[in-house]
Order: sequence, then structure tokens, then C-alpha cells
Amino acid sequence: MVIKMKIQEILNRLVECSRRILKDNLVGVYLHGSIAMGCFNPGKSDIDILLVTEKEAIDQQKRDLMDSIIVLNETAPAKGIEMSLVRSEYCKNFIYPTPFDLHFSVTHLNWYKNNPDEYIEKMNGTDPDLAAHFVIIKNRGIVLYGKEIKDLFGEIPSDAYLESIKNDVSEAEKDISDNPVYTILNLCRVLAYVQDKLVLSKKEGGEWGIKNIDKGFGPLIQEAMECYGTDKTMVLDDSLAFQYCAYMKRKIGL
Repeated sequence: MVIKMKIQEILNRLVECSRRILKDNLVGVYLHGSIAMGCFNPGKSDIDILLVTEKEAIDQQKRDLMDSIIVLNETAPAKGIEMSLVRSEYCKNFIYPTPFDLHFSVTHLNWYKNNPDEYIEKMNGTDPDLAAHFVIIKNRGIVLYGKEIKDLFGEIPSDAYLESIKNDVSEAEKDISDNPVYTILNLCRVLAYVQDKLVLSKKEGGEWGIKNIDKGFGPLIQEAMECYGTDKTMVLDDSLAFQYCAYMKRKIGL
């Protein structure tokens, strides 16, 4: 209950600062990722936010937004806040990879703190991950403020979504050592879409994987699910893990 109240307070404050900074240019604030999909783990999940504006925010607004989010990030769970700022035109008329005007995650925290002017100038472009974020929003997203999802987000072609999620697991063999739980479960949910066109959370992907993937990998997936839902750290069998990655990538078509 305390954790839920803390997350809700962060979300409320994030909406408040977004409205104050972006004013009438703010179209909406949308929650996606593990919280929206009902499998948030405060020790292992981040808070995934999409901010949508009608036109590009000016640099000072971006600075103010970053400063506010960094303050909120200090009170957030371990993996912090991940935020993308996009324009409504790209939500309505999808482009792949999708243009964005600003992005923040803890990975980029030091860059902003050390050189905020450079960050604001250069932290924009296109992001293939936004295709996956948009699909999650359309299927499971939560409106924190602004337009209803059905009134803002157009269709995302299946091949764009598939390319986006494939891109996320393309280097699974490298990623699995540092982030085994995420990689194991993410491979499951990508294959679930490839085979059954299911848009799943990591937890749901693991459940699907236990039922549908070679039983020899069942214990590996089961352990990843147990670790994902608790504070337990996964002890990886490197040989089995690499076999799993190779097997799953063949099935996915990578």
C-alpha cells in the first residue's frame, strides 16, 4: 500500500509539473509499461511515461521539464522514471522509427547534469522503441491527463511493432549476463507476438513461454518469473542461457 501511494504521488506530481511547464501545448500524459500492465516490481521496474504535445516544446520548457523529472526521479523506485516527449502528429499519423523531442532515463542522468545545454540540443531524433510503447498504450495504457487514447493514437502497423520488439532482443546473448530476468522474459513475449500476435507483459510472456516453449527451458523461465516478482537475484547457468537465446532468436526469426 505504501509503495502504491508513493507511485501515485509521483504520477500526480509529474502530471502537475507537465501541465505547469507545457501549458496549453500539452495534449496528454500516458502511463505504459509494467505499471499499466499490472506487473510492476519496485525493485526491478521503471515508471514509463509518454508526454504528448501539439507542437515542439521550446528549449526552456525542456530544461524545466528535465529538472522537474530529475527531482521526482530521486524519490522513484530503483530503476527510476523513463519519459519520452513526442508530438501528437506522430501519434495520429504513425512514422517508424518515431520522432521524439526529448527523452529521459537514469542511463542519461549524468549527461544532463554535466552538460544540460548539450543534452537539450541533442536528445532528440527517432526511436524505434516508441512503436512498442504506442502499441502498449493502445492496448493497456492509462490516461493520466488529457485526450483519450482512442482519440489520439492511430494505427501502428504490425510490421513496425514487430521490428521494434525484435530490435529489443537482437543482442540477447550480450544482454542476458547483465540482465537475465528481463532478457529471458522479453524473449518470451516477443515470440508470443510472432507466433500468436499477443501483446503481453514480461510476466505474461513468461507464463506463455512455460506453456509454449521447449520444456527444457521451462526451469529457466520459471526462475526468471520468480525473480521478476520478488527481490531474488537470478543465478544464471551461462551455457543454458546462451542455448536459450540462440533457440529463441531462431524461433523469432533473428
